[in-house]
Amino acid sequence: MRRRELLGAIAGATAATTLSACGQKDEQAPAASSEPQKTYEWKMVTTWPKNFPGLGTGANNVAKLINEMSGGRIKVKVFGAGELVGAFEVFDAVSRGNAQLGHAGAYYWKGKIPSAAFFSSVPFGLTANEMNAWLYYGGGMELWEEAYKPFGLIPNPAGNSGTQMGGWFNKEINSVEDLKGLKMRIPGLGGEVLKRAGGVPVTLPGGELFPSMQSGALDATEWVGPYNDLAFGFYKVAKFYYTPGWHEPGTTMECMINEAAFNELPADLQSIVRNAIKVANLEMLAEYTARNQQALHTLITKHDVQLKSFPDEVLKQLKVLSEEVVEEEAQKDDLSKRVWASQKAFREQVSKWTHVSEQEYIRARGL
Repeated sequence: MRRRELLGAIAGATAATTLSACGQKDEQAPAASSEPQKTYEWKMVTTWPKNFPGLGTGANNVAKLINEMSGGRIKVKVFGAGELVGAFEVFDAVSRGNAQLGHAGAYYWKGKIPSAAFFSSVPFGLTANEMNAWLYYGGGMELWEEAYKPFGLIPNPAGNSGTQMGGWFNKEINSVEDLKGLKMRIPGLGGEVLKRAGGVPVTLPGGELFPSMQSGALDATEWVGPYNDLAFGFYKVAKFYYTPGWHEPGTTMECMINEAAFNELPADLQSIVRNAIKVANLEMLAEYTARNQQALHTLITKHDVQLKSFPDEVLKQLKVLSEEVVEEEAQKDDLSKRVWASQKAFREQVSKWTHVSEQEYIRARGL
């Protein structure tokens, strides 16, 4: 009897304590906030024509992902080249805070930052997958952030075209001699290599390429690949389409963020912005991989484009010149030297794996 009385007393005390604790918790629980969450109106400026397939739509995709993933707390409006600022004014616009985001290619800013081109594409350099590996797991992002920090910008890889095409030519390229005096639109380090080969590199935004080829101001132009080149109608002004894109083996697109605007965001929105851009980086490469062959088939079968390969003699000479140019560019400042040392070491290491995995598999698939 005494044992049952003791257990009953303990049970009663426990129940009373629990009820008291629950009551105390209810009394101390803060009321849910009725204040609406702050929203942010952001602008994105781009170096691409508005809604241009692949590049322009890639910028739109970044904006769409940020809008959706933030539940509308960040609303991004996209402006194509020339709508708010000129194509080559994007870097300065975002740096000054006139826009919060900029979608472009880092090699356009080589005149401002000597190391910038290394974060876009290097002739005979890294493929798209290798470039992502270097940026995310080889120390590339830390170096890129260091390069943009003085300008109040945060860089992010926001897409990749994969290996590009060698370009459109109004004559056949049978030897290195055929490159001499050639006026060709080709930016970044690839342009420096063409210059070394005796050509005349020209940097123009995408919207000016077709009329320049049509008027004869250019003898050749590279842009991206079949998916984009078909949309621009280059087949109307040149019939020789060359492969491979030795100058851009895996071109990274960027989405730069104004650092001050980014720092105003709460931590969850900062994470959403960075991860939305990562998703867009993956999706652009997938889209180009899916669309390029479809477009190439159309160019060849419907528009009678002649697909050509650069002769080995030309490629070997371009590779020699590329190594010279890149090494010289790397000596322009300490950061360029460190960036190239990092990327070069990574290329030497990762290319061994690429050879025994993808390259050997592709060879086997063709047997």
